[in-house]
Parts: sequence; structure tokens; C-alpha cells
Amino acid sequence: MKSVRAEFRAAATRPGEIPAASGPEIALAGRSNVGKSSLINRLTGRRGLARTSRTPGCTRGLLFYEIEGGRFTLVDLPGYGWAQRSKQERAGWKALVEYYVENRRALAGVLVLIDVRRGPQDEERMLAEYLASAGIAFGWILTKCDKLSRARLAARVRELTPAFEGAPALPTSSEKGLGIDSVWRWIEAAIARSKEVGRDAG
Repeated sequence: MKSVRAEFRAAATRPGEIPAASGPEIALAGRSNVGKSSLINRLTGRRGLARTSRTPGCTRGLLFYEIEGGRFTLVDLPGYGWAQRSKQERAGWKALVEYYVENRRALAGVLVLIDVRRGPQDEERMLAEYLASAGIAFGWILTKCDKLSRARLAARVRELTPAFEGAPALPTSSEKGLGIDSVWRWIEAAIARSKEVGRDAG
């Protein structure tokens, strides 16, 4: 299990609480039970860095995790879908995420997580369209791939590929470590691209 220096930096539940960027940022988005916290823990090799829970919707704001002394930051976005929270609270999350995406020059890319067994739903498709229209690089992360046999996983990826419309799609398992190296390569490439176009700070 790869281990990198990583620490929790800040949480923001409203725009005024968002900390100043210290370098490029990679955000993780997805349904509230899709495995964002587990992926963060697996990427960093820190099992308890991001809190995991059986209760959907525990991420109530933007959570910032500083990686390797500020070389870049992972940002956990509030989960959506069937989170057991009020409509008002979920509307606030949506406004916060949109504010962050539209105003954060340091945002180098977004990883959109989906359960490989479910495939992209309306929320994920809308998010992908939104990111594309905003000019933000994004990739699909297929989570919980250990739940399928190797043959079924290969068939499932083929089934889902047309829905991704050319965007990268990476099969992963935070439990088994499948695909984590590929996620790291995507992150490194997104950071490199952001530096080329001057999106790595601000």
C-alpha cells in the first residue's frame, strides 16, 4: 500500500470558509455512498485520514487534504444522491460545489466516482456536462470493482464505455488496491496540465 505524507487541512461549509489555495487541487465527486473517503485513504496509504461511514451524506462541506507538504490538495466534495439530509441542506451543498468549481483557479481536475454496478445516473451525467462546459478536466472512477468477477468486470466496463463519451474511465477497488496506480497517473497528468495553463494557484 503506497504511503504519502497527507494531512487534513480544512473544512468549508460556505464560500467564506474555503482556504487559500497552496497549489493545484484535485476534487473527488460522487454519490454519498460511492467510496470517496475510502479512495482518499487508499491513495494516501492513511487508513484513517478520511472518515468512512455507513451513513450516507456524512461529508457536509468541502474537505481539504494536503498531500506531500502542499504539492497538491485532494478535495472531498459533499456527496449527493440519496443522502438522508434536508432538501435545503443539499441545495446548500450544490451551491457551495458550484461556487468552488467556478471560482477555484487551482482546481486541476475532478474525479467523478461511480459504483461500477450502477453506472452513471442522471446526477453523474449532469455533473460531467457541467464540468465539460466549465472547461474542467475530469475522469470517471469506477469503484467497488472487487464486487465483480474479472470476466464480469471486463464485460461491465465495455457496457459502460459509451456513456463516458471519451473521458477516461478507471476501474478501481479501494479494498484490493485495483487501479490505484492508474488513478495516481491521472492525477499527476492533470496537475501537469494545470501548470501548463496556469491553473495551479489561486
